[in-house]
Amino acid sequence: MELTYTRQGDYLIPDLALPEEQTHIGKYGMLRRTYLKNHQKGMYASLMLSGKLDGHLAEIDRTARERVERITAQLLEMSPAPDKTSDQMAWVGHMNSLKHQAEESVLTELIYN
Repeated sequence: MELTYTRQGDYLIPDLALPEEQTHIGKYGMLRRTYLKNHQKGMYASLMLSGKLDGHLAEIDRTARERVERITAQLLEMSPAPDKTSDQMAWVGHMNSLKHQAEESVLTELIYN
């Protein structure tokens, strides 16, 4: 690897740049970034300097979304929702409750670990 330097006064500063990758980072990826930045500073710095932070966050986001969907479906099988056509508010409340339970599990396992 060949480095180039820029002179600033009496100092030579290396010209370093991270690769620019555009990856979509969703809700769970942003939560993971915040957690790493505040509680796992060494890991955050290591991922950031190696250029792997965005890939890590995108992978966490994808995995978390898949797990939330899978856990929600499993919870729905165990506890069926009320009839949507006759009682829409009860159905919405039940589905929100299931999703919240699934998210709590995923947040504990993936995001804050």
